[in-house]
Amino acid sequence: MVCDQIQNKMPNSISIVEDNDKLRGTLVKVISRAEGFRFASDYANAEDALADLPRVKPAIVLMDINLPGMNGVECVRRLKTLLPNTQVMMLTVYEDTENIFNALAAGANGYLLKRTPTKELIEAIREMQHGGSPMTTHIARLVVQSFQKPAAHAATQKELAELSEREQQVLDLLAQGLIYKEIAEKLSISYETVHTYIRRIYEKLQVRTRTEAVAKFLQR
Repeated sequence: MVCDQIQNKMPNSISIVEDNDKLRGTLVKVISRAEGFRFASDYANAEDALADLPRVKPAIVLMDINLPGMNGVECVRRLKTLLPNTQVMMLTVYEDTENIFNALAAGANGYLLKRTPTKELIEAIREMQHGGSPMTTHIARLVVQSFQKPAAHAATQKELAELSEREQQVLDLLAQGLIYKEIAEKLSISYETVHTYIRRIYEKLQVRTRTEAVAKFLQR
């Protein structure tokens, strides 16, 4: 009982993956001053983060998407296999549905824009700790609107049945956030073949974008 009470009072460690030096420095100060949190580490790229985070084992990671080299979505996907209990908050300038879906499919627990006020950011991190999936109002609205279009997103069993086994494998990897090159490597097929499969998937599911295809797949 005493040990549990002590652990509950311990500050939660937070690491930051952000290539903008000024913003990264600002986030370090914000986290360091916030009650209940402890700054653990920061990185300017995904590669350094993946190499060091398994040692640091932070409770939370704030992750940018547009990083030099490996992007933030791929970093999240790999990080989740190394630290499945670490929660990841995407903190980015991107507010299109494709980036949102890709990040969430990769394992992100929340998605906020960089312009989010400091107070709201801290509150969102606390919400995520308690099982929530915080998003700015605008982002949440995009997600809701995306799933409120059954004609565009809800795949029928007939549509899914028309997909070949390989096409379903490709679609599953798309839903996991993998890019075309990674899908090709994963399935030991060429980049061009992946494009062919995806074109067929779009035709059979009657969609035009990756986001629509993944949304249909997730709602099966």
